Amino acid sequence: MKIHPVVLCGGNGTRLWPMSRGQYPKQYLKLTGEKTLLQQTVLRLAHITGTAEPIVVTNGEQRFLVAEQLRQADVKPSSIVLEPVSRNTAPAIAVAALLALRESPDALLLVLPSDHVIVDEAAFAQAVQAAVPIALSQHLVTFGMHPTEPHTGFGYIRRGAPLPEGDAAYVVDAFVEKPDRANAMQFIDDGGYYWNSGMFLFTAAAYLDALRRHAPEIARQAELSLAGARFDSDFVRLDEAAFAASPSVSIDYAVMEKTARAAVIASGDLGWSDVGSWSALAGLADADAAGNALIGDVLAEAVSNSYVRAEHRMVAAIGVDNIVIVETADAVLVAHRDKVQDVRKIVERLSASGRRESVMHRRVARPWGAYESIDEGDRFQVKRIVVNPGAQLSLQMHHHRAEHWIVVRGTALVTNGDQQIMLSENQSTYIPIGVTHRLTNPGRIPLELIEVQSGAYLGEDDIVRFQDTYGRAEAAAG
Repeated sequence: MKIHPVVLCGGNGTRLWPMSRGQYPKQYLKLTGEKTLLQQTVLRLAHITGTAEPIVVTNGEQRFLVAEQLRQADVKPSSIVLEPVSRNTAPAIAVAALLALRESPDALLLVLPSDHVIVDEAAFAQAVQAAVPIALSQHLVTFGMHPTEPHTGFGYIRRGAPLPEGDAAYVVDAFVEKPDRANAMQFIDDGGYYWNSGMFLFTAAAYLDALRRHAPEIARQAELSLAGARFDSDFVRLDEAAFAASPSVSIDYAVMEKTARAAVIASGDLGWSDVGSWSALAGLADADAAGNALIGDVLAEAVSNSYVRAEHRMVAAIGVDNIVIVETADAVLVAHRDKVQDVRKIVERLSASGRRESVMHRRVARPWGAYESIDEGDRFQVKRIVVNPGAQLSLQMHHHRAEHWIVVRGTALVTNGDQQIMLSENQSTYIPIGVTHRLTNPGRIPLELIEVQSGAYLGEDDIVRFQDTYGRAEAAAG
């Protein structure tokens, strides 16, 4: 019997804007150390005995982010499942359960969000091990966190009678939606409530049985979407029509709130956080004597109880209290710590006006590396392009723009019409409008170059692909 971790990589990146974006949500960010939240999630599995390679569920747009971050962490997944559309957690876990059953009929699933922080990883491993016998007795186990404050941003779990299978294990009496502050304070006073962490442990068979009883259409469409899936390199591409036909429902609503076999493990002080706001992240950071967490190139004068983060430029703050300041290459957030939940309103306004800052950073990740916009104006745009060793862009052409490439580091193999050219540092080439071209890094170090685009239209959709290593649609950039 093995524990099959299921790592859920959804999310649309609004609560930690401007660092988190629609195409680059928080699980891919280094918010609390040298590893991203996704990497921290998969690496802490090493503390749990008897785990199999993780099943990771994400979407097509983020598939290469996931694959690259797992590679950097030296973690090989069992599979990376690509959801063609977002359908919440119950269908995603159903597909993972079906995959795990292909490996073992008694597979245990450990379901984990990819964007949470757990400081005490040893205590987390102990909590999982304590839950194993309960899950093997066909209970669907959720992990409840002891509340430390009357938090209104979490759902709560009300415990019922104790279970004989383990210490600090109880029948779930009720799942409670996010409360107002008065009710949250009452929950703290009562003592029988826990924060709902969104982490679960159960056998794959028990979950699917419960799903077929309480949400049969989700189970049916999960089976159909996997039956029609394409297995492409490292990815499992679910059948779009079948998966899209599934109801979009969370595991709590689809199963946990409806089954008599729901159980809760009361976890102690794991140092758990869902990192749901800048205030939550500030609470995880080391503070100085004035209560400030200053990250990056920050100068603070007469500042207290504030979180100031500089990612690209020096940030100076004077005479402020209880403030969050977050600087990125293309946006700066300034907010009172009590109002950071309202950052979603800024994202909504950006989205409504069609501004790219809600969706992507100035630096955009691609399967071959990344590009970053440096400058732009009427009929020109300048980018810095980084191509990973051994990687290559698609064989492509543009109808409306020409390109100049100047190599500043590494070696470039350039297809330029009928020619193939090898360029080294300080060498360049010119790609006229309408000429087929390709950029490859044949070396062992990253290739860096400056690209100057000029023409009547410079949009990323001015691209025709003829060949592509990564199987991307023609409309995708790079």
